[in-house]
Amino acid sequence: MNNVRTWIEIDASALRHNVAEFRKLIGPKVALMAVVKSNAYGHGLPLIAKLLARRSLGKGGWFGVDSIVEALRLRREGIKNQILVLGYTLPQRYADAARRNVTLTISHFEGLQALARARRRPAFHLKLDTGMHRQGFQEHELVKLIAALKRFHLDPAGIYSHFAAEDNKKFSSQQIALFEKSIAAFRASGVNSGIRHLSRTGGVVNYPEANYDLVRIGLGLYGYLPELGKTRRRAINLHPILTWKTIVGEVKRVKKGERIGYGLTERLKRDSTIAILPIGYWHGLNRGLSGIGEVLIHGQRAKVMGRVSMDMTAIDVTDIPGIKVGGEVVLIGRQGRDFISADQVAQKLGTISYEVLTRTNPLIERIVV
Repeated sequence: MNNVRTWIEIDASALRHNVAEFRKLIGPKVALMAVVKSNAYGHGLPLIAKLLARRSLGKGGWFGVDSIVEALRLRREGIKNQILVLGYTLPQRYADAARRNVTLTISHFEGLQALARARRRPAFHLKLDTGMHRQGFQEHELVKLIAALKRFHLDPAGIYSHFAAEDNKKFSSQQIALFEKSIAAFRASGVNSGIRHLSRTGGVVNYPEANYDLVRIGLGLYGYLPELGKTRRRAINLHPILTWKTIVGEVKRVKKGERIGYGLTERLKRDSTIAILPIGYWHGLNRGLSGIGEVLIHGQRAKVMGRVSMDMTAIDVTDIPGIKVGGEVVLIGRQGRDFISADQVAQKLGTISYEVLTRTNPLIERIVV
């Protein structure tokens, strides 16, 4: 890239590979939902959706988004696949969902009542709370829920829940059992539960018995696994699809004893060569990486010096010869034989790869390689 200071590269072949890996695990009878919420976990919502719709998911695949705004963006981009909004939708937007064939999540009685009053009713999936205690109808509400569906003449197109901790076999087994119990209650009452789904990325790896009719794959599509600890039951070979790059904007020599950046938080222990990168926490390079982060330049690791600024970051390139303005720098991804993963960055920050990836600025140009 010669016309931008920072950009993100998306490896289309790695994305196809990851989809194929999950296909092998779930088999031909289970549908796959690509979860592309939150700007496709930072990878670019329309870009990823178009790649998947054209080459991997096909007509039978679903897309999962957080909001009606994301769903309508996909429709404007020409995506014709089924779309499920996983988050809360304002009743004022129900008509928009119905017009554009977008399926909504209904997870409480207020939503059911609003759906019953709607002049145009979109398709909907019911969300059940099987123990995570976030969205969803709880076990003690099942009888009331079924009665309300009958009273309002509402026919769900699907029913689903969400694993809270796939590394906890006992708790996950309890969630599966409660989901099964809920499905049986619907069946006994004569109310159709529609498409059943429970598993996300970690569930597919650990609990194949919970695949049901559809699985929701988010982080795994992008080449990473959630924390599964020692409970990981099935092998899967995933390839990270994102590489985040920038360039060297300036190079300077600074004497031993001088300090670097805002707050003068770091003192140089030797005469040093400093490279200035034209990116900072506005772009998604977390300020928590101040003084501890690493980047790749000339295939070697260079340490972040001082505080990460809003739009600039200093790195120590004293031991890396030949650094020039315009040279390529990798923030996440591979350069030469080394690789900095989102997991490695997350470990330094005391967080998870989800946060590292989703916080890349959506205005950064994303290109397919």
